[in-house]
Amino acid sequence: MAEFELSCGLPPGPDFAELAVLAEQLGYARVWIYDSAPLWEDPFVHLALAARRTSRIGLATAVLIPTQREVMATASAIATVARLSGGRFRPCFGTGFTARLTVGQPPMKLGELGDYIRVLRQLLAGEKALVNGKPVRMLHADGLTQSRPIQVPLWLSAFGPRGAALAAEIADGIIGPVHPELPTATMVSGTVLEPGEDPGSDRVRRAIGPWRVLDWHNAYAYGGAEAVDALPGGRQWRDTVEALEPPQARHLLTFEGHVTHLPDRDRALLEHIDHTTMVGDIHRIRQSVERLVEDGFSEVIYTPSGPDIARELSSFALAHVHPHGREAVPATRS
Repeated sequence: MAEFELSCGLPPGPDFAELAVLAEQLGYARVWIYDSAPLWEDPFVHLALAARRTSRIGLATAVLIPTQREVMATASAIATVARLSGGRFRPCFGTGFTARLTVGQPPMKLGELGDYIRVLRQLLAGEKALVNGKPVRMLHADGLTQSRPIQVPLWLSAFGPRGAALAAEIADGIIGPVHPELPTATMVSGTVLEPGEDPGSDRVRRAIGPWRVLDWHNAYAYGGAEAVDALPGGRQWRDTVEALEPPQARHLLTFEGHVTHLPDRDRALLEHIDHTTMVGDIHRIRQSVERLVEDGFSEVIYTPSGPDIARELSSFALAHVHPHGREAVPATRS
């Protein structure tokens, strides 16, 4: 099997730095942090805390949303985390489907995303860039941040032919379908079963549920009533949402608890979720990861959820066999 990196993805919250320490102990290559201002705390604050408490593990964003930050603020934040982490930082950007919809706005246009990344590269290189019709440059004095150019790989979350073409032009790698030219990461959710555990058990449902109910959320956001009603339990879920808020405010409910928690209305969907993908004993999980690597992915990002993230990280770490032949060994939390 080709060599690959097993990483993990986590939301920015009170436990992020501690879980990053655990992920480093378990041998994960990188910890990716989510970014959605209406849902979670600021990712750069938690990246800085994690950078101080770790020494090896890579740090990355999945994904930064340009419309949430002016480009100079992003450049300064990237410079800060790059310095604190000793060069372990990988910023990744996207158009912001969920983050934008939760504030009632559509995702950014790809052209706008491309323009933002081009300006950001200029700023990190220490060059002048045009922002809002005016020339700007990072003016940080010596000793107040790293000297320019600030070397960080810039990745994109990119889907479809236009996204792939943009990534080839401006990015160092992508999260998305396998790219013909760039290293590609993919995100997976799931859980490792205990010996003899039923894949439909309550523990499994609570562990994978926050990610698996996204099918209903996305159907409603993309296709409206007709799309979500076509899913099992979709009509009942929609009726609950629509009874809570008028049409102009329902975007506040569609993604509530996004990939981390299950509102009561989502718990009723657990009997309908997929209990098979990336759910099994460690041998089955390892085979599933190997198939992704064979398909061409260079990095697999495991995104645990549920009430016991430490347990999920520890068990899934065994899906990776290190190049020198030893399996990752679960570590105790410090």
